Amino acid sequence: MLTGLTIRDIVLIDRLRLSFSGGLAVLTGETGAGKSILLDSLGLALGRRSEAKLVRPGADKASITAEFELPEDHAVHAILDENDLPREDHLILRRTVSADGRSKAFVNDQPVGIALLKQIGERLVEVQGQFDQHGLLDAATHIDLLDAFGGLDAERGQVERLFGGWQAARREFDKAAAKAEAARKEEDYLRFAAEELDKLSPQPGEEEDLAERRTLLQNAERLTESITAAVDFLSGNGGADDGLRQAQRALDRVADKMGERLNEVVAGLDRAAVEIEEAIGQLNRIGSDLNADSGALEDIEERLFALRDIARKHGTGVDDLPRLREDIAERLTFIDAGEERLAALTAQAEAARKEYERAAETLSAKRRSAAERLDAAVNAELPPLKLERARFATEIHPLEPSRWGPNGRDRVGFAVTTNPGMPGGPLDKIASGGELSRFLLAIKVALAEVGTVPTLVFDEVDAGVGGATAAAVGERLGRLAERLQVLVVTHSPQVAARGVSHWRVAKSTGNDGRAATSVSSLDPHNRREELARMLSGAEITDEARAAADRLIQGV
Repeated sequence: MLTGLTIRDIVLIDRLRLSFSGGLAVLTGETGAGKSILLDSLGLALGRRSEAKLVRPGADKASITAEFELPEDHAVHAILDENDLPREDHLILRRTVSADGRSKAFVNDQPVGIALLKQIGERLVEVQGQFDQHGLLDAATHIDLLDAFGGLDAERGQVERLFGGWQAARREFDKAAAKAEAARKEEDYLRFAAEELDKLSPQPGEEEDLAERRTLLQNAERLTESITAAVDFLSGNGGADDGLRQAQRALDRVADKMGERLNEVVAGLDRAAVEIEEAIGQLNRIGSDLNADSGALEDIEERLFALRDIARKHGTGVDDLPRLREDIAERLTFIDAGEERLAALTAQAEAARKEYERAAETLSAKRRSAAERLDAAVNAELPPLKLERARFATEIHPLEPSRWGPNGRDRVGFAVTTNPGMPGGPLDKIASGGELSRFLLAIKVALAEVGTVPTLVFDEVDAGVGGATAAAVGERLGRLAERLQVLVVTHSPQVAARGVSHWRVAKSTGNDGRAATSVSSLDPHNRREELARMLSGAEITDEARAAADRLIQGV
């Protein structure tokens, strides 16, 4: 709900502060007094387009601040959270326009873009009138309004969920099909690479083993000479083995005379003899292996180079070749089993589509039923508004499959005809200015329970009508104001008499010769005088005052 509007230096307004309450608030005044300036100012605070000419002559900039009270579950709170904007007790929208036309926007004193300000503003106030309508004239909103009127949230939510599942299944199929197609294109290459790798059969760690054996064989001659020399030093005449045996025999001859003193020495010599014998054996085996492998160097080098060549060909390391073979095998398996997998994914996507279609058809049927009720409700409102020859119709047309979406398979639009036998068409194309405003009022009354915007503004919705029709307009505005905050700019005393609060807009000329617009909140006495003026014109008569009393008492 709009609770306050502060305007500074906008056209004819110097300083102005208005406080609003719930219910129906009416703004009256003579033509040209500046009522449209108030609506333009509110529009600026809601994110409408700004112009430098709106700045009051002589001022550096104009400023407009709109304050709102909102319930905790209002959609604007989610927008604030998404954009890291603070929540306050009041929502404050502020807009400044400099004399050179530059504009700045603020939400709760935080700078924001104009687009975000407009996004928030559209969820707070809806303006309906002869020349400035937005919500109902945007055909994109009609499907949402119909679903809300029909209480179809559950059905629409299910359709949205099933559409998402169907699209996910389609994406999965498309992804698999693309992968299978890519695999088929390289099938010949993959099969050749698999055969080539199978012939080599690379093993994990094989490169390091081959490289080590190659190094040994490349140095086999020098290694053999060194091993032979080492064996000679250990086992030949005068070698370590011969010296140990001589030392053991010498100690054996005196061991019985030394008691246990030589036991550790003898044991150490025994161990040394065993170690030397084992070392000689290992050296002989290594030498034999080198002699046995002496002819394998060429084979080892050939395999090592072959492994490295194929690894380089595939842009990988030799140790990664086994894993590469597994990957190629998997891709070939996918090719071989691709048709089966694609068939399964096709069936899955088709099942998801059918489930979506069933839910969408259920939603469409309920929309058609809701449309009949909405049409009846709106058409019942038209005769009292002097639109007895007009008809309202909710048109539901099936969409092409390529345009199906989370909202279902329907295109919804509100159409009217103002004369029997004439084809219907969009609201703003068929109805004249005055008719259009009354059509919008009738639709709003029918949709009053489902609107999400807490404040409605009607700009001269009663234009061109009077008497009983104006009274019918006022009665419907009053009914709307029981559920929503309604602001109406009016020239009709029948409408103005229903206001819970009444503001009079006037223009005067100051001592400096400059015109200025002022707005006054009317007490009961001044309200009576304003209604009498609206009834009688410039000269207020007693008859006009009596008529004003009857209007007020008849509400």
